[in-house]
Amino acid sequence: MEQVAFFPLGDSGIVIKLGDAIDQATQQKVKALADYFEEHPLPGMVEYVPGYTSVTVYYDPVAWYDPRAADMPYERFKALLAGQLVHIRADEQTKPRLVEIPVCYGGAFGPDLLDVAAYHGITPDELIRIHSGQEYLVHMIGFAPGFPYLGGLDKRIATPRRQSPRTAIAPGSVGIGGEQTGIYPIESPGGWQIIGRTPERLFRPEEQPPSLLRAGDRVRFCPISEEQYGKWGQIGP
Repeated sequence: MEQVAFFPLGDSGIVIKLGDAIDQATQQKVKALADYFEEHPLPGMVEYVPGYTSVTVYYDPVAWYDPRAADMPYERFKALLAGQLVHIRADEQTKPRLVEIPVCYGGAFGPDLLDVAAYHGITPDELIRIHSGQEYLVHMIGFAPGFPYLGGLDKRIATPRRQSPRTAIAPGSVGIGGEQTGIYPIESPGGWQIIGRTPERLFRPEEQPPSLLRAGDRVRFCPISEEQYGKWGQIGP
């Protein structure tokens, strides 16, 4: 794997930077490395966290401390990580998982839909058609447990964040923030433009893994009615 750089993060973390651009090619490298760590956990590794252009690995420095060695745990663990990269091929990934997310757009579920449509000079139906007509790439999970940062938003509906953020956004809310779209998995503050809501639970702490979506997944939004939203537990998967 080429163009890799390592940076310390505190006394128990190493950032493995795999590129500079937020694009699909870099994301493939991130996913390939994360998949490798999932299948081949390293001695002393606590967890790994995929990001836009990097994977951060947290490790136990005590497990890598050797009073007889001249180098520190960081250098020793970094050498192990560097040695693993020769086994990783970003061009040999399996077909990404496609997850369909039902969304009830507008009304009480999407209080900013009309404003976003007016901002772009299009109808609400056209906004819904554009938003649900794309396949999105999950670049990373962050901000809140299970929150997916989705790339691939059509530039025709890219919209600045709200000038005044809300103090509480309902779980499942689908929003637009700049050139990204995402889904709030739990109630939290936020400044994204809320255009709809999904009845799907994105954060499931009783399951393993607890996040419905993972970096590298593809997402497609499927419009549903308020009636379907209310019955989703009965008619959904």
